[in-house]
Amino acid sequence: MFIHIGSDQIIRASDLIGIFDMSLKETSKLIRHYLQHEEKKNRIIVIGDEESKSFVVTRTKIYFSPISTKTLQKRMSVPYSDIKIVRK
Repeated sequence: MFIHIGSDQIIRASDLIGIFDMSLKETSKLIRHYLQHEEKKNRIIVIGDEESKSFVVTRTKIYFSPISTKTLQKRMSVPYSDIKIVRK
């Protein structure tokens, strides 16, 4: 199964680790440090020109998505309903 995460970007559901609300970047020092570390390794991909509402962590990349965590959760099918969505 694939999940559309914004613009023309899709990911394999089996590669998904987690979907997080972008506000965590501002409120969590740990998340901020993690994202800075991943940015230095060129593992962050910004999707589109709109403001990012969520970030999607996969096995190899982190995607900044203009789609909310709630909408992304709705796009996931039942077999992957055990994946947790983190919102503020």
